[in-house]
Amino acid sequence: MAQQDTDQPVNDESNESAESAAAGEFIVDTEDCEARELAHRERGTSRPITVVGNPVLHKECKDVTEFGDELAQLIDDMFASQRTAEGVGLAANQIGVDLKVFVYDCPDDEGVRHVGHVVNPVLDDLPADRRILDDSNEGCLSVPTAYASLARPDYAVVRGQDMHGNPIAVEGTGYFARCLQHETDHLYGYLYIDRLSKRDRKDALRQMAEGTPRYPVVAND
Repeated sequence: MAQQDTDQPVNDESNESAESAAAGEFIVDTEDCEARELAHRERGTSRPITVVGNPVLHKECKDVTEFGDELAQLIDDMFASQRTAEGVGLAANQIGVDLKVFVYDCPDDEGVRHVGHVVNPVLDDLPADRRILDDSNEGCLSVPTAYASLARPDYAVVRGQDMHGNPIAVEGTGYFARCLQHETDHLYGYLYIDRLSKRDRKDALRQMAEGTPRYPVVAND
């Protein structure tokens, strides 16, 4: 996800952490953010961003079934790519990889930084009393230079796995909740512009056509 226009989860390798997430408790992704993000990024290689029109962005990604060095390297590369593009979230298909993984380095509305990753994410259905909509602007690294207002719940819960295959749960509010929803959408073949009206989608694509990305992108044939 693009910035608004204007790893280690704690003990995530431990059985205790896995049991907590399965029981409905959430990982802590707000501690040692700078060091954790830097470690991923220094091990990774930045890759160009795929943009709207590339087939990998418009279909559901494959579930991750192998948890090992290749997945760890992918996550490192995603953090490096995210930093190059100055984004706050990045899904694997945005660097051309057909797997259900996303990373994030995103503040919430209180300015608290969250850093982490989720493998095979699934959004919780929210009860009616938690579906308070926020219609802030949204952008996407795969739709560079374009922004549009999009109503999304201001609270989100994502459940999935960490890079080792342990179950985890992540919750977010405000801008971070938007990020969690946006990145999970990517892995099921949806860009944020797919949720806009025809007029607003057309306007976003116009903004993209008139702008110049500030990071490397993969040109569509």
